[in-house]
Amino acid sequence: MSAALALILVTYFGRALRWEVMLRPLREGMLNPAGLWDIFSATAIGFTAVVLFGRAGEPVRPYLIAKKQGVPFSSQVAAWVVERILDLLMVLLIFGVALTQISHSTIQPGPRMRLVLQASGYTAGLAGAISLALLLALRQFRGRVQQRLAAALSFLPERFANRIGEFMAAFEEGMQSTRTAWFAFLLLLYTVVEWMLIAAAVWCVLQAFPDTRGLGLTEVVILLGFVCFGSVLQLPGVGGGMQIATVLVLTEFYGISLEAASGIALVLWIITFVVIVPLGLVMAFHEGIKWRSLRHIEGSPSGFGL
Repeated sequence: MSAALALILVTYFGRALRWEVMLRPLREGMLNPAGLWDIFSATAIGFTAVVLFGRAGEPVRPYLIAKKQGVPFSSQVAAWVVERILDLLMVLLIFGVALTQISHSTIQPGPRMRLVLQASGYTAGLAGAISLALLLALRQFRGRVQQRLAAALSFLPERFANRIGEFMAAFEEGMQSTRTAWFAFLLLLYTVVEWMLIAAAVWCVLQAFPDTRGLGLTEVVILLGFVCFGSVLQLPGVGGGMQIATVLVLTEFYGISLEAASGIALVLWIITFVVIVPLGLVMAFHEGIKWRSLRHIEGSPSGFGL
């Protein structure tokens, strides 16, 4: 279990490394750019906000990084969008490959369920392709694209049109890292390594319980895929979707009792989500951040999360 804790904490540091890559194009000309520790601190506080506030806490991390870095908030919203797309691509890839290999696992569903699972795998692959196309489209979010969007919104009052124009300009700055081959490679590399560590942490947790100790790599990946999709529904303080997905997979696919599956789901949620909360609270206290002061940005756009 201690190995799972260590691996998950490393993934949070990995997220800070990946975000630092997306910040590099914005640092040119800055006298005192934020260091990696500042980004890690904002990451820990941001994910703590997600646990405490639910998905409404997603904007906290880009808000804090933008404040520390002295860049527009919308540029960090762009970085957050890139991060979410990269994570979604990895989840879909893992999930799709695992489900298409369902016949090689210990899962013994009926013919109809087997067909549904395999179809879900191919659907996940298609969704991944769409996400990749979206990422490539965002890379072209500049020049003529911005001009056409501005022209299409010209009917709005000047004040609103100017604000939207400023947002799009800052958003375009936040996408700069995806247009450099080396930065794009680093983003992909960090994403692959991060999800390998997450899968390893999940495997370590399952090894700690007798009922799941015999699960193979394919079974672990299938569980991870469902858990990631279930984590989209993140209720403040209690999780929710992740535990439900874990219990359903363990009971319906692997025949584990409801009591054992519920205990495993709770431990998995604590290891993957709640473990960052004490560190996030300490860092927020050290920086003098009041959680009440962060609530005003909860209405900012958030979206799918993993």
